[in-house]
Amino acid sequence: MTKWSKNKALLVIISLFVMLSLLATGCGSGGGDETAKGKDTIIFADAGWDSIRLHNEIAGFILRNGYGYKTDIIPGGEPSSLTGISTGDIDVYMEIWTGNVIDKYNQLKEDGDIVELGVNFADNKQGLYVPTYVIKGDPERGIKPMAPDLKSIKDLPKYWELFKDPEDPGKGRIYGSIPGWTADTVLQEKYKNYGLDKNFNYFQPGSDTALATSLTSAIKEGKPWVGYYWEPTWITGKYDLTLLEDAPYSDELWEDGYRCEYPSQDLTIAVQKNLPKEAPDVTEFLKHYQTSSALVSEALAYMQDNKATTEDTTKWFLKEHEDLWTEWVPEDVVQKVKAAL
Repeated sequence: MTKWSKNKALLVIISLFVMLSLLATGCGSGGGDETAKGKDTIIFADAGWDSIRLHNEIAGFILRNGYGYKTDIIPGGEPSSLTGISTGDIDVYMEIWTGNVIDKYNQLKEDGDIVELGVNFADNKQGLYVPTYVIKGDPERGIKPMAPDLKSIKDLPKYWELFKDPEDPGKGRIYGSIPGWTADTVLQEKYKNYGLDKNFNYFQPGSDTALATSLTSAIKEGKPWVGYYWEPTWITGKYDLTLLEDAPYSDELWEDGYRCEYPSQDLTIAVQKNLPKEAPDVTEFLKHYQTSSALVSEALAYMQDNKATTEDTTKWFLKEHEDLWTEWVPEDVVQKVKAAL
């Protein structure tokens, strides 16, 4: 064999080796998805309430079936979930009550540790509620108005006997927020600063389930109840509640012992700082993800009434509101998600 023939043969062998290497690389990366995405599992924050769990499953269902990602969840509270996305242990926080953690949230955004993608919904509320029949009655159930002049939190002392504490009948009972929630800190200070401690005991339920049970039991029996709640929830989607008025929000009053209503707040979607590069398709999808308090309350009421799982409710929601979620994603993803339904 001549020197030229040997060189030619060597070039052919090298070319074949390069081609085989490229093919092997393509097969080994699962069709190229992991290399393109830089990430194959998206981890969501479960900060401890029903609506965020529903959002996690809706987004997760779309990511799994429409984009081919795996998903996982890390449970915690508001502060720990926010810390989780700032450190990268969590990728996505679907429902951040920004007003509850505003200083830390703004600092993390400013430092570039988290990236806010958009507002999930902004028509939310929280504070002290009563069943509306307490004020207006319910003729269909034969319930007469119990406190027709009750409008504001500051009216409560006049009606403390209506809300008697079963364990201490000499005072009324206000059902507070869940221990560890920011709302609990706010309410306990507000309770003292408004002088409600003179006529009421502040009762801490051990969980959101215990709080919900106390409220729904009172509603079923047509009894008076006053306490902390928020929207959206399955209870606000199913029952008629009235949020008691408070002084209009101002920074000055809020910083002086929370002597006003809760600040209105955007419930945002934020992600860890590297996700836009690691999974640009995920962040593009989440930028378009938007719901409302009414929609979420409706879905949570469906879950409760039908004893449905979060997964079942997600499928119902995606079928019921196809016109909504199909605007969040490209057409090829729409078709894959529809096929999975």
